[in-house]
Amino acid sequence: MAVSSFMVPLGTPASDFSLPALGGGTVSLADHAGAPALLVAFVSNHCPFVKHLEKALGAFAEEFPQLAVVAVCSNDTSVAPDDGPQGLREQVARTGWTFPYLIDADQSVARAYRAACTPDFFLYGPDGALVYRGSFDDSTPGNGRPVTGERLRAAVTDTLAGRPVPEPHHPSMGCSVKWTPGNEPS
Repeated sequence: MAVSSFMVPLGTPASDFSLPALGGGTVSLADHAGAPALLVAFVSNHCPFVKHLEKALGAFAEEFPQLAVVAVCSNDTSVAPDDGPQGLREQVARTGWTFPYLIDADQSVARAYRAACTPDFFLYGPDGALVYRGSFDDSTPGNGRPVTGERLRAAVTDTLAGRPVPEPHHPSMGCSVKWTPGNEPS
């Protein structure tokens, strides 16, 4: 069943994180201090909503070299085994993603960011405050609309130009985060 973003209030500060990266090492929020914008994308390997746009997301990130991007997988792998490290490596191989792919095994980062679904996008400005949360574009699996990234592209373009991102923002829609029992957001 598809679920939508929680639409966290604009201005919310980016929550601190330090997570293992699929390619090795650890990536933290502090690693992106000074970036003109940071995109935190909650994604997964198994979800058809993510698969629908994953190649476009990789191309999108390449369009904005000044944009810091991290992908985070927070799904419980006992519920979604394809979201384990091997499945995520296969996803990176088929998409060509070059940004860090982080594993949030205890789901603390998904809870802190109030991620609801995959994909779920959170864009932060240079001061670390949330400037956009919402969808990549109007396209979802089966609706016949092309994957363009137009909503997120407009938000990133405005943010990098120092302009506010106009509302309304449209919630992202996707597969629910596969929560470990007891970790569900309240």
